[in-house]
Amino acid sequence: MRFGIAALIAGFLLDLLLGDPEWLYHPVRLIGKFISFMEKRLRARGGNLRRSAVLLTASTVLLTMVCTALILWLLQLAGRIPLFIGLALMNWMGISVRCMAKEAINVRKALDRGIEPARKQVSRIVGRDTQNLDEEEIVKAAVETVAENTTDGVISPLLFALLGGPVLLWGYKAANTLDSMVGYMDERYRDIGWSSAKLDDLLNYIPARLTAVLMVCAAFITGMDGKNAMRIVRRDHANHSSPNSAWSEAAAAGALHIRLGGTHEYFGKPVEKPTIGDADRPAAKHDIRLAVLLLYVTGFLMIALIALAGILI
Repeated sequence: MRFGIAALIAGFLLDLLLGDPEWLYHPVRLIGKFISFMEKRLRARGGNLRRSAVLLTASTVLLTMVCTALILWLLQLAGRIPLFIGLALMNWMGISVRCMAKEAINVRKALDRGIEPARKQVSRIVGRDTQNLDEEEIVKAAVETVAENTTDGVISPLLFALLGGPVLLWGYKAANTLDSMVGYMDERYRDIGWSSAKLDDLLNYIPARLTAVLMVCAAFITGMDGKNAMRIVRRDHANHSSPNSAWSEAAAAGALHIRLGGTHEYFGKPVEKPTIGDADRPAAKHDIRLAVLLLYVTGFLMIALIALAGILI
């Protein structure tokens, strides 16, 4: 257990140092190619797409876990040092602290160059239409994404890696990739993606709530308004179509005293969402840096808990 926790901490540190280098062919891209291939095949064969959705979800997650387990088995045959290196590398590629922080900070830098560069930059990390966003809406979009991805890209991967090593971590990453590609409730994806969306909701249920608690603690530690963050989490944690997303968004909104959510355009159509937080002040460019700070400190708090578990177990 301590061996695995040490490798997990090493993977976390590698992510802080290296992020996701552009030269690295990330495993998520392979998972994405398999999802696209399977989706096309299942649509082409016709039949009940809701049943096909279960096949798509199960095959993607199980194949990813089997491949991960096979790689670890081969590394184990080579000895403890190759196994440790492999564990650390797999953990590193499953965690996304620095990459998310970098993308958000790039939005902040783009705002200094003008509204059009900022709209283009924020479109890299959000699913909504960005061509008509003003500066405050761009800031809110970046803050929301950082908050939500603190769960998806940091706390969930760390928790599943703690519970089941890279096999469970990459099973989660496969489910999360499925949700990001087909887990939409519009006409095109409603049937083929329903099971992927449900699985992602299930897997993130506990991590989302843990993220909110840790982010409130991070707000206290960094001098932001932790008390207000706690209040907004209690009040607005259900203000989202997802059962999980509003938890971390509420913590961030409360810590920053800004309002998130509301109506946004997706594929040219307005989608009304409940608001999260209070509009105590307009969102400003420096809020992106504060959201990134919350991301980092929340991640450090989680890895500290994992290290403590390694000492006690």
